[in-house]
Amino acid sequence: MNQNPYHVLADWLESEAREVRAIERQAYKALHDENDETAYRELMRVKALRLADLADNASGYMTGIDSRDEAAVVGRIERFSSSAATAIEIGSVFFMSALLYPEDYMEGENNDLENFAERVRSFG
Repeated sequence: MNQNPYHVLADWLESEAREVRAIERQAYKALHDENDETAYRELMRVKALRLADLADNASGYMTGIDSRDEAAVVGRIERFSSSAATAIEIGSVFFMSALLYPEDYMEGENNDLENFAERVRSFG
């Protein structure tokens, strides 16, 4: 039985989002519980590197996506990667920490990657 290609992609995006959230939790603990700014910076870099690799890693999950949706899906994934690469390039820990979060983000809401995964799932 073949799985819906949109669900396969959404599952992968959700997995990536969970990994990013885990990194963010570690970074929060490092900064706020352990007062370890160096570890916090490194974890934000790890987060940004993971996001920067999204576009390259997504290609294996794009099989079966309708060509009418592919450009939009690939474009959005590339924007996630591009923003993360820019944050790494300029070395801004603040920029790295803000990746995936809009200005009006409220604690407990989905971040942009989680919202995108839901949107991809709804395509299928």
